Amino acid sequence: MQAKLLNRAPERTFALVFERGDEVVSTLERFAVEQGLSASRITAIGAFERATLGYFDWERKDYERIPVEEQVEVLSLVGDFALDGERPRLHAHVVLGRRDGSTVGGHLLSAQVRPTLEVLVVDSPAHLCRRHDPDSGLALIRPDAS
Repeated sequence: MQAKLLNRAPERTFALVFERGDEVVSTLERFAVEQGLSASRITAIGAFERATLGYFDWERKDYERIPVEEQVEVLSLVGDFALDGERPRLHAHVVLGRRDGSTVGGHLLSAQVRPTLEVLVVDSPAHLCRRHDPDSGLALIRPDAS
């Protein structure tokens, strides 16, 4: 992955360009740690050779895994980074387009890029924090937490 800082203030804006074979989630989270991201939004387009999406099962309080084992277009990838403890944590959803024009979407758990993924990251100077929600079992953003 290559990164370029496009803007420093009032918000830092980065362009990230992923290359074939890059793993998306771990690479984004590593970048977030390196840059000290704590309240950021991301958008992306590109393509994956495979991905694992998730659908949150409320009863089990866990994600059902949706494997996508084919070349797909990333029609929309949106998400955010907020602090979970001391570390930035990615929360992203994606809509993927198949060859026949059908789509599949969900929570992005993992993905391998082919041939590229173009990501814009906009980082606010403020902080957002996640806290465990006992009802859902998820770490949710709490605007009043610090």
